[in-house]
Amino acid sequence: MDVRTFTVGPVQENCHIARRDGAREAIVIDPGEEADRLLEAIEALELEVKAILLTHTHFDHVGAVAPVARATGAEVWCPEIEVPVLADIMRYVPWAGFGPYESYDADHTVAGGETLQLAGLDIDVLFTPGHSPGHVTYWVPDEQTAFPGDVLFAGSIGRTDLPGADTATLMQSLATLLETLPDETVVHPGHMQDTTIGRERATNPFLAQLA
Repeated sequence: MDVRTFTVGPVQENCHIARRDGAREAIVIDPGEEADRLLEAIEALELEVKAILLTHTHFDHVGAVAPVARATGAEVWCPEIEVPVLADIMRYVPWAGFGPYESYDADHTVAGGETLQLAGLDIDVLFTPGHSPGHVTYWVPDEQTAFPGDVLFAGSIGRTDLPGADTATLMQSLATLLETLPDETVVHPGHMQDTTIGRERATNPFLAQLA
């Protein structure tokens, strides 16, 4: 699987453009900022974006949704619980100095348990709340690839000091990931570098209590 990661915006969020090796059809996960840069990459790679998938709707993950969707014609899949946030982004930005961001009305919703067939990929949707109320993880089993947003990072886990976050819920979501995803699964997180489930199971200090 070909995953191109673009670290965008002042919060250094990772937007991922993913496709099967050699394919033209692609998906975009969490376009947070710098729409022009993302669209230039899509054009340079000669890709046809079939879907925009959102793990959650914190502003740093959705700030470029509207312009990227408009330019590519791709429809947007959003966690069901968080649709109102995407529809009124600036209302939910917790700090001054960010934005303005254009809101967007989601085309589709996900809640966990679905399998999406997009861009030649079978994508399982896992409900992984805790960092945000409706957070989901996108897992492509036959490509051994997962996009957990801000739930799991290399050597760390998602923060729970934001509105709607909950530490116990996050830990349960992390347990679900460890139980569900094989060790060889490559993790493309919402911030920082890529990792694997096996590496995090073995070395992530925040997961020690789940071992």
